[in-house]
Amino acid sequence: MGIYIHIPFCKQACHYCDFHFSTSMKYKSELVESICSELILRKDELEKPIETIYFGGGTPSLLTKKELNQILDCVAKHYQIIDSPEISLEANPDDLSRDYLIMLKKETPVNRLSIGVQSFFEKDLKLMNRAHNAKEAVESIKMATDYFTNISIDLIYGIPNQTSKGWLMNLEKVLELNIPHVSSYALTVEPNTALHYFIEKEVIPPADDELAKEHFEILIDFMNEHDFEQYEFSNFGKPGYLSKNNTAYWTGKNYLGIGPSAHSLVGNKRSWNVSNNRKYIKSINAKILPSESESLDRIDRYNEYIMTRLRTKWGVDLNEVEKKFGKKFKIYVTNLLPDKLKNQLLIQNNSIIKIHPNALFLSDGIAAELFMLKLQK
Repeated sequence: MGIYIHIPFCKQACHYCDFHFSTSMKYKSELVESICSELILRKDELEKPIETIYFGGGTPSLLTKKELNQILDCVAKHYQIIDSPEISLEANPDDLSRDYLIMLKKETPVNRLSIGVQSFFEKDLKLMNRAHNAKEAVESIKMATDYFTNISIDLIYGIPNQTSKGWLMNLEKVLELNIPHVSSYALTVEPNTALHYFIEKEVIPPADDELAKEHFEILIDFMNEHDFEQYEFSNFGKPGYLSKNNTAYWTGKNYLGIGPSAHSLVGNKRSWNVSNNRKYIKSINAKILPSESESLDRIDRYNEYIMTRLRTKWGVDLNEVEKKFGKKFKIYVTNLLPDKLKNQLLIQNNSIIKIHPNALFLSDGIAAELFMLKLQK
Protein backbone atom coordinates (compact mmCIF):
# COMPACT_ATOMS: atom_id res chain seq x y z
CA MET A 1 0.00 0.00 0.00
CA GLY A 2 1.26 3.45 -0.82
CA ILE A 3 0.44 7.13 -0.81
CA TYR A 4 1.38 9.39 -3.72
CA ILE A 5 1.29 13.14 -2.98
CA HIS A 6 1.22 15.50 -5.95
CA ILE A 7 2.88 18.87 -5.39
CA PRO A 8 1.74 21.01 -8.37
CA PHE A 9 4.32 23.80 -8.35
CA CYS A 10 7.37 24.49 -10.51
CA LYS A 11 9.78 27.40 -10.89
CA GLN A 12 9.35 27.26 -14.66
CA ALA A 13 7.67 25.11 -17.29
CA CYS A 14 9.76 22.43 -18.99
CA HIS A 15 9.05 22.38 -22.72
CA TYR A 16 8.08 18.67 -22.78
CA CYS A 17 5.93 18.50 -19.64
CA ASP A 18 2.16 17.94 -19.70
CA PHE A 19 1.75 17.19 -15.98
CA HIS A 20 -0.44 19.48 -13.90
CA PHE A 21 1.57 22.27 -12.28
CA SER A 22 1.60 26.02 -11.67
CA THR A 23 4.54 28.42 -11.77
CA SER A 24 2.72 30.66 -9.28
CA MET A 25 3.27 29.83 -5.60
CA LYS A 26 0.27 31.95 -4.61
CA TYR A 27 -1.77 29.09 -3.14
CA LYS A 28 1.05 26.86 -1.86
CA SER A 29 0.25 27.13 1.86
CA GLU A 30 -3.47 26.66 1.23
CA LEU A 31 -2.78 23.67 -0.97
CA VAL A 32 -0.63 21.99 1.69
CA GLU A 33 -3.51 22.47 4.13
CA SER A 34 -5.89 20.93 1.60
CA ILE A 35 -3.59 17.96 1.02
CA CYS A 36 -3.71 17.28 4.76
CA SER A 37 -7.49 17.63 4.74
CA GLU A 38 -7.78 15.17 1.83
CA LEU A 39 -5.56 12.72 3.69
CA ILE A 40 -7.95 12.90 6.65
CA LEU A 41 -11.06 12.58 4.47
CA ARG A 42 -9.65 9.41 2.88
CA LYS A 43 -8.01 7.81 5.91
CA ASP A 44 -10.25 4.72 5.83
CA GLU A 45 -9.78 3.81 2.16
CA LEU A 46 -6.66 1.67 2.56
CA GLU A 47 -7.01 -1.37 4.82
CA LYS A 48 -3.35 -2.40 5.10
CA PRO A 49 -0.36 -0.45 6.48
CA ILE A 50 1.37 2.14 4.33
CA GLU A 51 4.70 0.92 2.92
CA THR A 52 5.66 3.86 0.71
CA ILE A 53 5.07 7.62 0.62
CA TYR A 54 6.06 9.39 -2.58
CA PHE A 55 6.16 13.14 -3.16
CA GLY A 56 5.86 13.76 -6.91
CA GLY A 57 5.03 16.72 -9.05
CA GLY A 58 5.58 19.34 -10.08
CA THR A 59 8.58 19.99 -7.90
CA PRO A 60 8.21 18.71 -4.32
CA SER A 61 11.63 20.11 -3.40
CA LEU A 62 9.95 23.54 -3.38
CA LEU A 63 8.32 22.51 -0.08
CA THR A 64 9.78 23.93 3.12
CA LYS A 65 10.63 21.84 6.17
CA LYS A 66 7.40 22.99 7.81
CA GLU A 67 5.27 22.05 4.79
CA LEU A 68 6.90 18.63 4.35
CA ASN A 69 6.54 17.73 8.02
CA GLN A 70 2.99 19.06 8.12
CA ILE A 71 2.01 16.53 5.46
CA LEU A 72 4.08 13.66 6.87
CA ASP A 73 2.82 14.29 10.42
CA CYS A 74 -0.72 14.11 9.06
CA VAL A 75 -0.01 10.76 7.41
CA ALA A 76 1.56 9.44 10.62
CA LYS A 77 -1.40 10.56 12.71
CA HIS A 78 -4.17 9.14 10.53
CA TYR A 79 -2.66 6.08 8.83
CA GLN A 80 -1.00 2.90 10.00
CA ILE A 81 2.57 2.84 8.65
CA ILE A 82 5.14 0.02 8.61
CA ASP A 83 8.26 0.47 10.75
CA SER A 84 10.60 1.56 7.95
CA PRO A 85 8.58 2.99 5.06
CA GLU A 86 10.24 4.22 1.89
CA ILE A 87 9.66 7.99 1.79
CA SER A 88 10.72 9.50 -1.53
CA LEU A 89 11.00 13.12 -2.56
CA GLU A 90 11.35 14.22 -6.17
CA ALA A 91 13.82 17.10 -6.32
CA ASN A 92 15.31 19.40 -8.92
CA PRO A 93 19.09 19.88 -8.79
CA ASP A 94 18.81 23.65 -8.34
CA ASP A 95 16.82 23.15 -5.12
CA LEU A 96 19.33 20.83 -3.48
CA SER A 97 21.55 23.23 -1.59
CA ARG A 98 23.60 21.77 1.23
CA ASP A 99 21.33 23.44 3.79
CA TYR A 100 18.25 21.92 2.18
CA LEU A 101 19.84 18.45 2.11
CA ILE A 102 20.88 18.71 5.76
CA MET A 103 17.35 19.77 6.65
CA LEU A 104 15.85 16.79 4.78
CA LYS A 105 18.24 14.35 6.41
CA LYS A 106 18.11 15.62 9.98
CA GLU A 107 14.67 17.20 10.31
CA THR A 108 12.32 15.09 8.14
CA PRO A 109 11.77 11.35 7.71
CA VAL A 110 12.52 11.51 3.96
CA ASN A 111 14.94 8.67 3.15
CA ARG A 112 15.06 8.54 -0.64
CA LEU A 113 15.72 11.22 -3.27
CA SER A 114 14.67 11.14 -6.92
CA ILE A 115 16.63 13.88 -8.67
CA GLY A 116 15.32 15.23 -11.98
CA VAL A 117 18.61 15.54 -13.84
CA GLN A 118 17.30 14.57 -17.34
CA SER A 119 20.72 15.25 -18.91
CA PHE A 120 24.23 16.27 -17.93
CA PHE A 121 24.60 18.36 -21.11
CA GLU A 122 23.85 22.09 -21.22
CA LYS A 123 22.39 22.03 -24.74
CA ASP A 124 19.86 19.33 -23.77
CA LEU A 125 18.82 21.17 -20.62
CA LYS A 126 18.31 24.40 -22.54
CA LEU A 127 16.25 22.64 -25.22
CA MET A 128 14.01 21.19 -22.50
CA ASN A 129 13.94 24.51 -20.57
CA ARG A 130 15.11 22.93 -17.34
CA ALA A 131 15.65 25.27 -14.38
CA HIS A 132 19.11 23.86 -13.59
CA ASN A 133 22.35 23.74 -15.53
CA ALA A 134 24.82 20.90 -16.10
CA LYS A 135 27.13 22.01 -13.29
CA GLU A 136 24.26 22.08 -10.79
CA ALA A 137 23.24 18.57 -11.89
CA VAL A 138 26.63 17.14 -10.93
CA GLU A 139 27.12 19.22 -7.79
CA SER A 140 23.66 18.43 -6.41
CA ILE A 141 24.29 14.68 -6.71
CA LYS A 142 27.74 14.93 -5.11
CA MET A 143 26.24 16.84 -2.17
CA ALA A 144 23.23 14.51 -1.92
CA THR A 145 25.49 11.47 -1.53
CA ASP A 146 26.96 13.07 1.61
CA TYR A 147 23.58 12.64 3.30
CA PHE A 148 21.60 9.98 1.40
CA THR A 149 22.52 6.56 0.04
CA ASN A 150 19.16 5.80 -1.59
CA ILE A 151 19.29 8.13 -4.59
CA SER A 152 17.72 7.88 -8.03
CA ILE A 153 18.09 10.16 -11.02
CA ASP A 154 15.89 10.66 -14.07
CA LEU A 155 17.48 10.68 -17.52
CA ILE A 156 15.81 11.36 -20.87
CA TYR A 157 16.96 9.86 -24.17
CA GLY A 158 15.93 10.49 -27.77
CA ILE A 159 16.32 14.25 -27.37
CA PRO A 160 16.56 16.06 -30.74
CA ASN A 161 20.24 16.50 -31.72
CA GLN A 162 21.35 14.18 -28.91
CA THR A 163 24.00 11.84 -30.28
CA SER A 164 24.49 8.25 -29.20
CA LYS A 165 27.94 9.22 -27.93
CA GLY A 166 26.40 11.99 -25.83
CA TRP A 167 23.78 9.61 -24.47
CA LEU A 168 26.48 7.12 -23.49
CA MET A 169 28.38 9.90 -21.72
CA ASN A 170 25.23 10.60 -19.67
CA LEU A 171 25.20 6.96 -18.59
CA GLU A 172 28.89 7.02 -17.75
CA LYS A 173 28.13 9.88 -15.33
CA VAL A 174 25.88 7.44 -13.44
CA LEU A 175 28.92 5.28 -12.67
CA GLU A 176 31.20 8.24 -12.00
CA LEU A 177 28.76 9.61 -9.43
CA ASN A 178 27.96 6.17 -7.96
CA ILE A 179 24.20 6.48 -8.42
CA PRO A 180 22.36 3.26 -7.44
CA HIS A 181 19.07 3.79 -9.30
CA VAL A 182 18.10 5.31 -12.64
CA SER A 183 14.69 5.98 -14.19
CA SER A 184 15.12 6.62 -17.91
CA TYR A 185 12.48 7.66 -20.41
CA ALA A 186 12.29 8.43 -24.11
CA LEU A 187 11.40 12.05 -24.82
CA THR A 188 7.71 12.11 -25.65
CA VAL A 189 6.16 14.97 -27.58
CA GLU A 190 2.80 15.61 -25.91
CA PRO A 191 0.09 17.79 -27.49
CA ASN A 192 -0.27 21.33 -26.17
CA THR A 193 3.30 21.51 -24.90
CA ALA A 194 5.95 24.04 -25.91
CA LEU A 195 8.00 21.20 -27.39
CA HIS A 196 5.11 20.24 -29.67
CA TYR A 197 4.76 23.88 -30.78
CA PHE A 198 8.50 24.27 -31.48
CA ILE A 199 8.56 21.08 -33.54
CA GLU A 200 5.50 22.18 -35.53
CA LYS A 201 7.19 25.53 -36.22
CA GLU A 202 10.42 23.70 -37.17
CA VAL A 203 12.37 25.49 -34.44
CA ILE A 204 13.39 22.06 -33.08
CA PRO A 205 13.72 18.89 -35.19
CA PRO A 206 11.08 16.22 -34.53
CA ALA A 207 11.68 13.35 -32.14
CA ASP A 208 13.18 10.36 -33.94
CA ASP A 209 11.79 6.94 -32.96
CA GLU A 210 14.77 5.14 -34.46
CA LEU A 211 17.17 7.31 -32.47
CA ALA A 212 15.17 6.65 -29.30
CA LYS A 213 15.32 2.89 -30.00
CA GLU A 214 19.08 3.08 -30.52
CA HIS A 215 19.49 4.98 -27.25
CA PHE A 216 17.28 2.48 -25.44
CA GLU A 217 19.47 -0.40 -26.66
CA ILE A 218 22.58 1.47 -25.48
CA LEU A 219 20.86 1.95 -22.12
CA ILE A 220 20.03 -1.76 -21.76
CA ASP A 221 23.53 -2.90 -22.71
CA PHE A 222 25.16 -0.38 -20.38
CA MET A 223 22.98 -1.23 -17.39
CA ASN A 224 23.43 -4.97 -17.87
CA GLU A 225 27.18 -4.55 -18.15
CA HIS A 226 27.34 -2.60 -14.90
CA ASP A 227 25.07 -4.83 -12.76
CA PHE A 228 21.94 -2.71 -12.74
CA GLU A 229 18.76 -4.77 -12.73
CA GLN A 230 16.05 -3.69 -15.15
CA TYR A 231 13.07 -4.50 -12.94
CA GLU A 232 10.66 -2.42 -15.04
CA PHE A 233 10.91 -1.11 -18.58
CA SER A 234 12.20 2.34 -17.51
CA ASN A 235 13.70 1.56 -14.09
CA PHE A 236 17.12 0.18 -13.20
CA GLY A 237 18.58 -0.44 -9.77
CA LYS A 238 21.61 -1.88 -8.07
CA PRO A 239 20.90 -4.75 -5.62
CA GLY A 240 19.01 -3.37 -2.61
CA TYR A 241 18.00 -0.16 -4.40
CA LEU A 242 14.92 -1.13 -6.41
CA SER A 243 12.24 1.46 -5.71
CA LYS A 244 9.55 0.02 -3.46
CA ASN A 245 7.12 2.66 -4.73
CA ASN A 246 7.72 1.74 -8.38
CA THR A 247 7.59 -1.97 -7.62
CA ALA A 248 4.26 -1.60 -5.83
CA TYR A 249 2.77 0.34 -8.73
CA TRP A 250 3.88 -2.09 -11.43
CA THR A 251 2.76 -5.13 -9.43
CA GLY A 252 -0.73 -3.74 -8.90
CA LYS A 253 -0.77 -2.79 -5.22
CA ASN A 254 -3.37 -0.27 -4.04
CA TYR A 255 -2.37 3.36 -3.64
CA LEU A 256 -3.95 6.69 -2.78
CA GLY A 257 -3.18 9.70 -4.94
CA ILE A 258 -3.47 12.92 -2.94
CA GLY A 259 -3.47 16.44 -4.38
CA PRO A 260 -4.63 18.06 -7.63
CA SER A 261 -4.59 15.68 -10.64
CA ALA A 262 -3.44 12.71 -8.54
CA HIS A 263 -4.75 9.25 -9.47
CA SER A 264 -5.68 6.44 -7.07
CA LEU A 265 -6.31 2.72 -7.35
CA VAL A 266 -8.15 1.03 -4.50
CA GLY A 267 -9.60 -2.40 -5.19
CA ASN A 268 -11.61 -2.22 -8.40
CA LYS A 269 -11.98 1.55 -8.26
CA ARG A 270 -9.77 4.04 -10.07
CA SER A 271 -10.20 7.74 -9.29
CA TRP A 272 -8.52 10.99 -10.25
CA ASN A 273 -8.61 14.45 -8.73
CA VAL A 274 -9.42 17.66 -10.56
CA SER A 275 -6.41 19.25 -12.30
CA ASN A 276 -7.01 22.75 -10.98
CA ASN A 277 -5.50 24.10 -7.77
CA ARG A 278 -8.27 26.54 -6.88
CA LYS A 279 -11.07 24.06 -7.60
CA TYR A 280 -9.22 21.43 -5.58
CA ILE A 281 -8.81 23.72 -2.56
CA LYS A 282 -12.42 24.95 -2.72
CA SER A 283 -13.81 21.42 -2.89
CA ILE A 284 -11.64 20.10 -0.07
CA ASN A 285 -12.62 23.08 2.11
CA ALA A 286 -16.23 22.01 1.58
CA LYS A 287 -15.24 18.45 2.60
CA ILE A 288 -16.08 17.16 -0.87
CA LEU A 289 -13.55 14.99 -2.68
CA PRO A 290 -12.77 16.75 -5.99
CA SER A 291 -12.53 13.54 -7.98
CA GLU A 292 -14.08 11.40 -10.65
CA SER A 293 -13.95 7.63 -10.59
CA GLU A 294 -14.62 4.49 -12.56
CA SER A 295 -15.17 0.89 -11.59
CA LEU A 296 -12.87 -1.57 -13.29
CA ASP A 297 -14.56 -4.74 -14.45
CA ARG A 298 -12.73 -8.04 -14.86
CA ILE A 299 -11.65 -7.26 -18.42
CA ASP A 300 -10.28 -3.85 -17.37
CA ARG A 301 -8.32 -5.44 -14.54
CA TYR A 302 -7.00 -8.23 -16.77
CA ASN A 303 -5.83 -5.69 -19.38
CA GLU A 304 -4.15 -3.59 -16.72
CA TYR A 305 -2.44 -6.67 -15.27
CA ILE A 306 -1.08 -7.58 -18.71
CA MET A 307 0.11 -4.02 -19.40
CA THR A 308 1.86 -3.48 -16.08
CA ARG A 309 3.34 -6.94 -15.51
CA LEU A 310 4.76 -7.33 -19.02
CA ARG A 311 6.82 -4.19 -18.35
CA THR A 312 8.48 -5.85 -15.34
CA LYS A 313 11.09 -8.50 -14.68
CA TRP A 314 8.37 -10.65 -13.08
CA GLY A 315 6.32 -10.95 -16.24
CA VAL A 316 2.81 -12.40 -16.59
CA ASP A 317 2.07 -15.55 -14.62
CA LEU A 318 -0.57 -17.62 -16.44
CA ASN A 319 -1.53 -19.35 -13.21
CA GLU A 320 -2.04 -15.97 -11.56
CA VAL A 321 -4.17 -14.88 -14.54
CA GLU A 322 -6.45 -17.85 -13.90
CA LYS A 323 -6.54 -17.23 -10.15
CA LYS A 324 -7.27 -13.51 -10.44
CA PHE A 325 -9.57 -13.41 -13.47
CA GLY A 326 -10.79 -16.91 -14.28
CA LYS A 327 -9.97 -19.85 -16.52
CA LYS A 328 -11.32 -18.26 -19.72
CA PHE A 329 -8.77 -15.43 -19.43
CA LYS A 330 -5.92 -17.91 -19.12
CA ILE A 331 -7.21 -19.79 -22.18
CA TYR A 332 -7.61 -16.51 -24.07
CA VAL A 333 -4.05 -15.29 -23.50
CA THR A 334 -2.56 -18.77 -23.97
CA ASN A 335 -4.14 -18.99 -27.42
CA LEU A 336 -2.41 -15.75 -28.42
CA LEU A 337 1.06 -16.92 -27.42
CA PRO A 338 2.28 -19.24 -30.23
CA ASP A 339 2.80 -16.51 -32.85
CA LYS A 340 4.39 -14.16 -30.31
CA LEU A 341 6.78 -16.90 -29.16
CA LYS A 342 7.60 -17.92 -32.73
CA ASN A 343 8.35 -14.32 -33.74
CA GLN A 344 10.54 -13.77 -30.67
CA LEU A 345 8.29 -11.12 -29.18
CA LEU A 346 7.69 -13.15 -26.01
CA ILE A 347 9.50 -15.89 -24.12
CA GLN A 348 7.90 -18.48 -21.85
CA ASN A 349 9.34 -20.34 -18.87
CA ASN A 350 6.74 -22.71 -17.42
CA SER A 351 3.80 -20.43 -16.54
CA ILE A 352 5.75 -17.14 -16.78
CA ILE A 353 5.52 -14.98 -19.92
CA LYS A 354 8.01 -12.16 -20.51
CA ILE A 355 8.96 -9.82 -23.32
CA HIS A 356 11.80 -11.23 -25.44
CA PRO A 357 15.04 -9.30 -24.76
CA ASN A 358 15.19 -8.27 -28.42
CA ALA A 359 11.65 -6.84 -28.30
CA LEU A 360 11.79 -4.77 -25.11
CA PHE A 361 11.33 -1.47 -26.94
CA LEU A 362 7.99 -2.83 -28.25
CA SER A 363 6.69 -3.83 -24.80
CA ASP A 364 3.57 -1.67 -24.68
CA GLY A 365 2.49 -2.62 -28.21
CA ILE A 366 2.96 -6.32 -27.52
CA ALA A 367 0.96 -6.02 -24.31
CA ALA A 368 -1.87 -4.26 -26.16
CA GLU A 369 -2.10 -7.23 -28.57
CA LEU A 370 -2.85 -9.48 -25.58
CA PHE A 371 -5.70 -7.29 -24.32
CA MET A 372 -9.24 -8.57 -24.28
CA LEU A 373 -11.74 -6.24 -25.94
CA LYS A 374 -15.16 -5.67 -24.41
CA LEU A 375 -16.88 -7.22 -27.45
CA GLN A 376 -15.01 -10.46 -26.67
CA LYS A 377 -16.56 -10.61 -23.21
